[in-house]
Amino acid sequence: MQYKRISADCHLDMIWLPPDLFTSQAPRDLKDRMPFVGEGPNGKEWVAKNGASFGLVGGVGSAGRLYEPGKQHRADRMAEAGLYEDGKKGIRRPGDPDLRAKELDRDGVDAEVIYGVLAAAAKLADADASAEMLRIYNDFIIDFCKHYPDRMIGLACLPFGDVEAAAREVHRVAKMGVKGVELSCSWDMQPMWHPSWTPLWQAINETQLPLHFHTFPSVDPKLRAEVKGESLLALRYSSICLFQMTLGNILTALMGAAVFERFPNFRVVFGESGIGWIPYVLDRMDYEYQDQYREIKLKLLPSEYWRRQCRATFQFDRIGTKLIEDMGVETLMWGSDYPHPDGIWPDSSEYIAKQFGHLPADVTHKITCENAGKFYGLIN
Repeated sequence: MQYKRISADCHLDMIWLPPDLFTSQAPRDLKDRMPFVGEGPNGKEWVAKNGASFGLVGGVGSAGRLYEPGKQHRADRMAEAGLYEDGKKGIRRPGDPDLRAKELDRDGVDAEVIYGVLAAAAKLADADASAEMLRIYNDFIIDFCKHYPDRMIGLACLPFGDVEAAAREVHRVAKMGVKGVELSCSWDMQPMWHPSWTPLWQAINETQLPLHFHTFPSVDPKLRAEVKGESLLALRYSSICLFQMTLGNILTALMGAAVFERFPNFRVVFGESGIGWIPYVLDRMDYEYQDQYREIKLKLLPSEYWRRQCRATFQFDRIGTKLIEDMGVETLMWGSDYPHPDGIWPDSSEYIAKQFGHLPADVTHKITCENAGKFYGLIN
């Protein structure tokens, strides 16, 4: 297949999955602890018996919010495309491989990388049920992508809270042919510099599957739940402005623990991370390492490990496209973020033109196609 545009960051959220996926596939002793679709005050809703809500079927974004006209421009644009109305009718455009392929065509995208349901799994607050839910999802997304193997690359989701279980799942899905795995980012996990993660780093190194971290809120959800009124508006604004930079915590922790040095086959993708902040962090890591942290015993500078083993995705970052040389063009991969409302579907061509117009055509092609194609084995 001839590729002209590849999105390295798209999604398949729970709200677009078959309503009986988890209850039909779970073993008998876990069926009643699985998420399912029930009737809510605003329509069909994904819920669990522990009281967790995962959002409206066909709702807005990963949280499945109720669509409110005029509140968010990109959500309005997706509503104009009929996404949410179809969702109400049970037409799961993101969750049906044939319909999803048409969504790609509409946006001029030839292939995509699909992030999964980690945030939803965390809401179960039940380690066994959560791990089973992710196993079911992984089997589902692997089968889902077989319909269009040259267009859809689904990431397997790793259980959290149990590093050994995560390592086992890496080896299991590697045998099933996945091209990448995703680990949850949350406020409850051990920091990435903690030695307890070593079995997972070893599994990633052995299988050579790239490990993906997607952005997560810059404010602790427990604090967010306590804030009301105008303060909540301020909190939300602050969070949306900063959330992509939270991945700097993971990058610096991995570097400080010498993970990239100790495990040379260890590769990381920072999904929807934005890129404008990365040159500063790379420069800071290099400076501090040379100034007072030589005992970490790295053979390369942190910025050199970045170029060798790291990638970042973004959908619209005008500042970042002015600083490409400071990161390395080979480390950057564009994504549409479909079907999330902070993404740019179905207007990717417009947004690509806005932020890449000042760049040579070959640089734009690398970022919007070639880099992801080579990284995921679509292009030789």
